[in-house]
Amino acid sequence: MGNQRNHRSHSASAASRGLKIALAVVLVVMALEVIGGILSNSLALLGDAGHMLVDALALGLSLFAIAIARRPATPSRTYGYHRVGVMAALANGITLALVAIYIFYEAYQRFLTPPVVNSSLMLLVAAVGLVANLVALLLLRRASRRNLNIKAAFWHILGDTISSIGVIVAGIVISITGWGIVDPIIAVFIGCIILWGAVRLVIESTDILLEAVPRDIEVDEVMETIREVPGVEGIHDIHIWAITSGMHALSAHLVIEDQTVSRSAEVVRAINRDLAQYFNIGHTTLQLECRSCPTGFVCEASQPGNET
Repeated sequence: MGNQRNHRSHSASAASRGLKIALAVVLVVMALEVIGGILSNSLALLGDAGHMLVDALALGLSLFAIAIARRPATPSRTYGYHRVGVMAALANGITLALVAIYIFYEAYQRFLTPPVVNSSLMLLVAAVGLVANLVALLLLRRASRRNLNIKAAFWHILGDTISSIGVIVAGIVISITGWGIVDPIIAVFIGCIILWGAVRLVIESTDILLEAVPRDIEVDEVMETIREVPGVEGIHDIHIWAITSGMHALSAHLVIEDQTVSRSAEVVRAINRDLAQYFNIGHTTLQLECRSCPTGFVCEASQPGNET
């Protein structure tokens, strides 16, 4: 278990470094896009800059969540502060949705009155933003697979990257055709991408907060794996949830053979080994019962809070 803690600490440190560099990149590019958007009169560019402002706030929130999540568990918070990151992801998802709605509103106004856009300046600034966003994506890609909080930040940057590509396409089309209406069309496209990512983040973080079964786990498969352990006769009252991204927990009542306490402990160890190996479940509470025991009697071999 000490190795797991060290691994988590190392992963958190690496993620924190990546977030700090990504935040610096986002702030620089955001400033360039604000100036470029005003000078070129491009809503797509200003919309991307607004998205990057939210990204900067999101990255800062993610850094804060990582720092808080490192705090040790306490008697009143026995699981520690791991869900701070999930709450940060939920806040980021809601904020992304609000940004998308604002972009839709501004685009509607520009559909009514198509703007005159300086496409050359728009292209230059968008190209710089694209390069910077690609660098930030590379920094966060690996950590985003294991951490919902980092995944939220990754989605922010991915939305920025797609936005930059959209702005470049709009700049090219406007420079060739002079169609200013392409600018709000691309802005709507950017808003849809942002909204899609926001919905995914809200759903994933809400599932964790509601203690739903993690998506990569099938309850029937878990129950069948437990039943296959020698000495287990049945299982009921099973609950599986995620404490935070990648940290799964399980509680269940097991019906076992009438046997010695030492043999019961071996059964529990075997179950925990299989749960960790096949389902990445590292926190278990297993209450043992036997059919030959008096009604309502629970064997003393129960293993509350056992961790593998």
